[in-house]
Order: sequence, then C-alpha cells, then structure tokens
Amino acid sequence: MAHFAEIDSNNVVLQVLVIADEHEHRGQEFLADDCNLGGTWIKTSYNSNIRGKFAGTNDIYDVEADRFYSPSPFPSWLLDADFNWQAPIATPTDGKSYDWNEDTQSWDEILPVINAPAEESTE
Repeated sequence: MAHFAEIDSNNVVLQVLVIADEHEHRGQEFLADDCNLGGTWIKTSYNSNIRGKFAGTNDIYDVEADRFYSPSPFPSWLLDADFNWQAPIATPTDGKSYDWNEDTQSWDEILPVINAPAEESTE
C-alpha cells in the first residue's frame, strides 16, 4: 500500500489516503483524475523513509526541501535545519518535567499531583 498526502495551495496537508501499490507509480494522476478527487497529492512514507516524516493532517510540505514537517507548537518557536521546532530558550536539563509558557516565554515546571487519601467511611 502507498500513502499520498493532499496539500492545499499553502502546502498544508488536508488528508492522507492509502492506495494500492499498483497505482503508486502514478499516485497524483490516479487520485486527482481516476478517482476524481482533484488536488495536489504528494507521496508520504508510513515508515518516514521519504520526505522527513509521515504526513499528517495540518502538517506542512516544504517544496524546496521536499519534506513534510509539523506545524509550530507555539508562535515564538523557530524551525531548525533538521525541521524540528526549537523554543527560544533551551529546555532545562535537570531531570524535571516542563511545559512551555508562551505568555512568559519560559519553561514552567510541571509539579506532581498529590492526591489526598480518601476519607474513611464512618458507616
């Protein structure tokens, strides 16, 4: 089976469809013309063997690099040369868990949730 991602005019993935291997060599024509779906279809690999990653809905296709990448998780993050999003400040490496806080442009430690013991029934 072969996977093809439909992209819009802004190169955003709309959907990914699976077609039989016998149509893989002409996937664009098969989906757009034979199946009457129209659109632009780009082959993607379930195993991420081509185009960087398996395309998913809302991913972006970079025409020049010929690869897919995820949308930015936050407006302040920048895409690096390997198509990974990087925060403006490196994640702390002290072994604790953190979430990015876009409002403060900093990492907030995720504190563990401590559940109070349940009260014993007096019945």
